[in-house]
Amino acid sequence: MRIGLIGTGRIGSFHADVLSRHREVGSLVVADTDAARAAAVAERTGATAAPSVDDVFRWGVDAVVIASATSSHAELIGRAAKAGLPAFCEKPIALDLSGTLGAIREVEAAGTVLQLGFMRRFDAGYAAARDLVAGGALGRLHTVRATTSDPAPPPAAYLPLSGGLYRDCLVHDFDILRWVTGREVTEVYATGSDAGPAMFREAGDVSTAAALLTLDDGTLATATATRCNGAGYDVRMELAGTDDQFAVGLDDRTPITSTEPKGPPRCENPWPGFLDRFAPAYEAELDAFVDVVRGERANPCDAREALHALRIAEACERSRAEHRPVALTEIPEV
Repeated sequence: MRIGLIGTGRIGSFHADVLSRHREVGSLVVADTDAARAAAVAERTGATAAPSVDDVFRWGVDAVVIASATSSHAELIGRAAKAGLPAFCEKPIALDLSGTLGAIREVEAAGTVLQLGFMRRFDAGYAAARDLVAGGALGRLHTVRATTSDPAPPPAAYLPLSGGLYRDCLVHDFDILRWVTGREVTEVYATGSDAGPAMFREAGDVSTAAALLTLDDGTLATATATRCNGAGYDVRMELAGTDDQFAVGLDDRTPITSTEPKGPPRCENPWPGFLDRFAPAYEAELDAFVDVVRGERANPCDAREALHALRIAEACERSRAEHRPVALTEIPEV
């Protein structure tokens, strides 16, 4: 199998490492708007550096992996669809609903495959939580608490391009909430704070956010995120039911310290970032994509799944701006 990888930044470089050693990938072609960066990744992984993105599509690849800048995702998804190529794309499809829906329509019209990179679906802890919920181990699920905390803010130049904290960061929590519980969000109430560095206010974004979400069976969920968690990278989910309670992401590298006299000891080696915390999940989602391309499994995260998560993020943005609850029925889905 010959795969074309578009984008060789931090996550693209990681994907190149995974694909270059995959037993079913015989050839890897990489391209980037920064030709020197693509060449460096190609040299390190044994891939072939294409002079341009156009060459990736001309050189007869069997599938494409899109890890380029967010602003290019929708166009590249459309190009892959027109070429009849299966595509894997890092989230998001686009930063707005119209761009997302347009790309989805192109894929559906072409009848091709688009798998989205919501890697938490491939994390062992989240997968175990999903099985516990489905198996009834918690009894009636009544409360979910999700959090994503980055250890340090991204570069200021990234913020205006990110889509904001709900679309860029919390969208992972929204997706995994649906996936783990098997329920849909019906209403959100969200707020945010720009009390962090001035660059957030200048970008019209917030550095910390919180949302209360009501699920279609009455379960209540909270989702919080911050860009300024100095203790380390912290991603967790707690699920409480009438019979039991479980936590995802609670291990000896969770950057939280108990104040109780008999609490667990302070973490000395906290997770520094998402690639460290979710490296096995990132690898597993690409393994899944290769299986999808080979026709050996169904698409584990199609474009409509990404749309559902984006609609929740859009509802949160509207709620924050208008200081009111927002029903998901207010957000278009077709």
